[in-house]
Amino acid sequence: MFAVLKTGGKQYKVQSGDLLRVEKLAADAGEKIQFNDVLMLGGDKVTVGAPFVAGAAVQAEVIDQIKGDKVINFVKRRRKHSSKRTKGHRQQLTLLKITEILAEGADKSGVKAAVGAGSIDGVAAAAPAPKAEKKAAAPKAEAAAGADDLKKLSGVGPALEKKLVAAGITSFAQIAAWTDADIEALDDAFKGKAQSNNWVAEAKELAQ
Repeated sequence: MFAVLKTGGKQYKVQSGDLLRVEKLAADAGEKIQFNDVLMLGGDKVTVGAPFVAGAAVQAEVIDQIKGDKVINFVKRRRKHSSKRTKGHRQQLTLLKITEILAEGADKSGVKAAVGAGSIDGVAAAAPAPKAEKKAAAPKAEAAAGADDLKKLSGVGPALEKKLVAAGITSFAQIAAWTDADIEALDDAFKGKAQSNNWVAEAKELAQ
């Protein structure tokens, strides 16, 4: 029996006993967690969710918190006295071992649900709030109060800063917690500058 689960904006096909590397989760080594976002169950009978399979879950044991391979980001600025910058980045990951696939009864298992490490103070938690604030028509000056100066990021000017604020992004901490899926979702709006200028790495330094 296999399952297709969703976590960190990605989908994984898993079977019991598989080792899996996913976007960092808020869990300690040795802890048992449960993925409730199951898109599909396969085997003798195939069940496809709409979008998720009701009552299904994938349980796993956290083996360790690890880092992915180092990615080198090189930026050369034209017409700026040969300015260039080289930075390295290693994505934080969680190593799991799939222990069991439940076709039903996930809500009664009592196992802790898998939660992304960035969902507490990152984009996932902060994104819905601005939509509710827009309906209240809060003054722009109040929305910007206490916000970080996002123009310190490479390639961000006043116009792009307004777009970031309009999307509910007002702090370096939010950008530092972005996942690859968040960057892909926002890349069109920001013309690919988030990835090309490595905003995540810059935001981590500025947030400190």
